[in-house]
Amino acid sequence: MGDSLSTAFGIERSQGWVSLLQNHLNSTGKYYKVINASVSGETTRGGLVRLPRTLKKHQPDIVIIALGGNDGLRGLPLNQFRSNLDTMISLAKSSNAKVLLSGVRIPPNLGLTYVAGFIHVYTEMAQKHNIPLVQYILKNVSTKANLMQDDGIHPTAKAQPVILKNVLSELKKLI
Repeated sequence: MGDSLSTAFGIERSQGWVSLLQNHLNSTGKYYKVINASVSGETTRGGLVRLPRTLKKHQPDIVIIALGGNDGLRGLPLNQFRSNLDTMISLAKSSNAKVLLSGVRIPPNLGLTYVAGFIHVYTEMAQKHNIPLVQYILKNVSTKANLMQDDGIHPTAKAQPVILKNVLSELKKLI
């Protein structure tokens, strides 16, 4: 469950980290079917609305929740952001899926207090639900111009293996 960072926005879908995850798992003999239930522009509210049907349809063993960037860019109140993530994690866990939460960072235009609170929500939810957390999905990517598209928001194809490495660092705890 993700947004444009997981849909491979601006690049071929086959080059995105989610497709690379499927390839990686296959190459290591871990035969999971990876479903990319990501939607560009998605918020935690939209993900929450879509999640029950997605869980019912796919009955996943593991759910990766990689949402929040669009919430932060829109200045969603932190209590709503927290509640949406909390409910999504609870729903996924109640369907017997393991959950991995993946965080993002947002620009400081809403103020340092909001930004710090936003980042803390991910840590708080991971601790509350005792689930692994990728602190920042774009670690070692967002600060390197050659790994970012011209919009400065979306990573290039060259960045996708780095993102996959960030995700795998925590996902391996669930596989």
